[in-house]
Amino acid sequence: MIRRPLLFLLFTSILSLPATAQAPPIELEAPIAYMVDLSSGAVLFARDADRRIPPASMAKMMTTHVAFALIDRGELRTDRMCTVRPETWRRWHSAGSTMFLSAGEQVSVDNLLHGIVTASGNDASVALAECISGSEAAFVALMNRHSRELGLEDSHWGNPIGWPDEGVTYTTARDLATLAAATIRDHPRLYREYYGQREFTWGRTMAGAPITQPNRNPLLGRVAGTDGLKTGHTEEAGYGFTGSAERDGRRLVMVVAGLTSEGQRQAQAVQFMEWGFNAWQSRPLLEQGQRAGEARVQLGGADSVGLVVPRDLAVTFPAGLGQNIRARIVYQGPIRAPIEQGQHVADLIVEVEGMSPQVTPLLAESAVAEAGFFGRIWAGLRQMLGLG
Repeated sequence: MIRRPLLFLLFTSILSLPATAQAPPIELEAPIAYMVDLSSGAVLFARDADRRIPPASMAKMMTTHVAFALIDRGELRTDRMCTVRPETWRRWHSAGSTMFLSAGEQVSVDNLLHGIVTASGNDASVALAECISGSEAAFVALMNRHSRELGLEDSHWGNPIGWPDEGVTYTTARDLATLAAATIRDHPRLYREYYGQREFTWGRTMAGAPITQPNRNPLLGRVAGTDGLKTGHTEEAGYGFTGSAERDGRRLVMVVAGLTSEGQRQAQAVQFMEWGFNAWQSRPLLEQGQRAGEARVQLGGADSVGLVVPRDLAVTFPAGLGQNIRARIVYQGPIRAPIEQGQHVADLIVEVEGMSPQVTPLLAESAVAEAGFFGRIWAGLRQMLGLG
């Protein structure tokens, strides 16, 4: 493993701050809690974050993520009409949360997504799953495939709604945060369009009045910058919530689970998110595409390759307290050619005393072709002579 210091004096002059400090304290009742600052990748809080838990309706985040991926790939249109099967209506029209669909009703993918995200409709989730994949079981297989692609190592989905199924469906707070971050990062337009809506109207009462359901997100209207994501509740799981908010370029994702009441969930979620913004601060390091350094290349048409960051990057540390902040580039090297532009070839590790390292992948700034015959001979001679 080769460790090379960053080449920017900026880090030394601006980010070498005096003194040290521990993470700010918070009295949180949630037995399971997790928070990450997506601007830096810093984990601000983790309590039993890797315990496998039933997600309840937070599983619908995965159902929605699969739909978003299909839409953005052009494989699913939001104006596609789906038919609510009579057997689906019979099973879900009065079981848990509902969008108030009718048997045989034609509903667009767009409205079903609103019914899932805002109203948490079990009927909407199953109707969408059957519309996309032909059957609920086939859609669940798609959920698990996407889950593996996202690296959710401690998650498995047995149905698209998080309904109790004797432990087949499980996840962790860390995986829920990773899923939320992937939805925000990979599908920003759809995230803005569907998450964070205050209410959704669908269906009618027996008297014929339209049914409007409020978004159950406990942060909406209470924490500035809130724009997602999803609550969950069953007797088995208790009350849980995965939420996100953005302020001044900082986006936080939080998870709480295992709470005992809706009121406790609301109070804990608001307290937790405000703590994340107020007790911590973030400082910019690099802009997206900016070079952080370079790495040596073996048997390539060039001796080195520039390393750039894939997104705007910041470092997070306790607010109002100085920190000694160190940054270094780590890679297995020399890196052997050929190298594709944008290939993940190194990591930027930012260390703040008292915190876990904040790790960001570094990408190859340009492609490096494999050296020709004479180039490989020359590289071998240089290595024998100790010339690098």
